[in-house]
Amino acid sequence: MDLNLKGALFVVTGSTSGFGKAIAEQLINEGAHVIINARGEEKLEALHQKYPDKTTILAGDITTDAVISDLIRKVHGKKLHGIVINAGGPPAKSFIHTEITDWDNAYEKLLRWKVKLTQELLEKFQEQEYGRILFIESAAVKQPIENLILSNSLRMAVVGFAKTLSQEVAHQGITCNILAPGYHATPAMERLFANKSLLLGISSDEAKKEFEKETKVGHLGDPEDFGSLAVWLLSPHSRFITGQTISVDGGLVRGSL
Repeated sequence: MDLNLKGALFVVTGSTSGFGKAIAEQLINEGAHVIINARGEEKLEALHQKYPDKTTILAGDITTDAVISDLIRKVHGKKLHGIVINAGGPPAKSFIHTEITDWDNAYEKLLRWKVKLTQELLEKFQEQEYGRILFIESAAVKQPIENLILSNSLRMAVVGFAKTLSQEVAHQGITCNILAPGYHATPAMERLFANKSLLLGISSDEAKKEFEKETKVGHLGDPEDFGSLAVWLLSPHSRFITGQTISVDGGLVRGSL
């Protein structure tokens, strides 16, 4: 299928590993140009060297106002087709092991910057009467994950925000969706393996097997498969899908919705 993305411009945050990298590379393979963002300049430069004509580097922590302002300057005067809003989460903790400062930090990492970035870009999408906004969150928004109280809680706020926004702008050619990944073979899973290993007194490999057992397919997901769905949602073909939170979880979520 031709996704009609040749020459289109996208922003992918957290684009040097895991889901972000998989999505960025698949967009590039479809002929799009991608503004790639991450904190590590070395990894950004390596990705840019691989695709020199298809990428523009934006180095820095996208959760800060300063880097968001840098991004707005980079897209000024250009047609922006869509953005992937993606970043790491807070540390794995149970409720009794959190302090109020953990909740403050989780708000900054999981919600505030996403609202700020969306506010800054929304006018551009409205002027274009076109835009794709895609949040990468977690299956935790449909089924709480053990020892992830901060992520379980604050990501739900993103769902409420994105759903409401989708209804406000749907008539303007703008879609707003969420992908809710389960357990995938990404670097972010290492912190979950380490946490479970510590809690249960088992090895990291044994902890990994415990996570694999929780999925009905019996193994971790492939970020490339995840990326293919993301890229379709970023394409013109997805114009009738908005306000949705889509699980990509190998059967992890037991609920029907």
